[in-house]
Amino acid sequence: MWDKLEAAAARLPDLERLLSDPSVTGNPREMQRIGREIAELRPVSEAHARYRRIERELGENRALLDTETDPEMKAMAREEISRLSDELERLEREVRLLLIPKDPNDDKNILIEIRAGAGGEEASLFATELFRAYSMYADGKGWKAEVLSRSETGLGGTKEVIAMIEGKGAYSRLKFESGVHRVQRVPATEAGGRIHTSTVTVAVMPEAEEVDVQINPDDLRIDVFRSSGPGGQSVNTTDSAVRITHVPTGLVVQCQDEKSQLKNKSKALKILRSRIYDAEIEKRRSERADLRRSQVGTGDRSERIRTYNFPQNRVTDHRIGLTVHQLAAVLSGGFDPFIDALTAQAQVEALQKTG
Repeated sequence: MWDKLEAAAARLPDLERLLSDPSVTGNPREMQRIGREIAELRPVSEAHARYRRIERELGENRALLDTETDPEMKAMAREEISRLSDELERLEREVRLLLIPKDPNDDKNILIEIRAGAGGEEASLFATELFRAYSMYADGKGWKAEVLSRSETGLGGTKEVIAMIEGKGAYSRLKFESGVHRVQRVPATEAGGRIHTSTVTVAVMPEAEEVDVQINPDDLRIDVFRSSGPGGQSVNTTDSAVRITHVPTGLVVQCQDEKSQLKNKSKALKILRSRIYDAEIEKRRSERADLRRSQVGTGDRSERIRTYNFPQNRVTDHRIGLTVHQLAAVLSGGFDPFIDALTAQAQVEALQKTG
């Protein structure tokens, strides 16, 4: 482990020098890559410096213990050796986590897509509640949430909503939310009081910047039309809605929330870019069977990851077997108990793989 720490600390000055290299400063993609690596290595370098300092102080106190004859001084040396040994042990645990290869997308903003699944109107209503919960979570972190596209039902439900959440570390905190979320409750319209089960799918994608994904304009087919609301009624008298098809992949994105065709096109391109980037990430994951076998971090959209049971006031994450009996708190943005546990589990698995 300490060999890796030495190598990481030694690399930092070389990377910092590269930032003034003209061949690098003229390449935005390379500048971004180097900047990310420097940000990752700086805490490792600081940990390396602390390790060397503690190691030196331990050596000095052990030498003092061997040579000192004054009982009081020897007692002080023993106390200091004990304190420094504990500090070194804590530092070793910290360094092991620092040396885990970091997901390059962890600091990115995200696009979150929430869609009603099985269960009809009840699924659409829960999709609205779940989006509100993630919006409250983002607000609690000081992040900004902006709806890019939304399709609603006539009863206050949501067929699909796509939103951008902007904030440092948004992807690192929310990337485990991808999958099928199941809700069990008695619908307000259910006279017999029977529990209804419905599902909502969540997809979390890192925001793709232009340096991440290059889109050839010739690969796009762009259609414009009049936007419509619930039931298909026209809500605009101009052709402001935009549908973009990426011909090579067949991906289709449609935006109609803005009255401006230009704004709808800009939002659609942002969504398309992130979907293409996410597809590349999924492709790389599928090529690595060890990641695909792991339940934590697969991002498998078909996987049932969590159940929200209203009669029992219970929320259960099936990947880690964690249950909390505070459903209202979770749906007010209280996802941290699950996110913290999922992050810790992912770190344990990463440590096992790195030895």
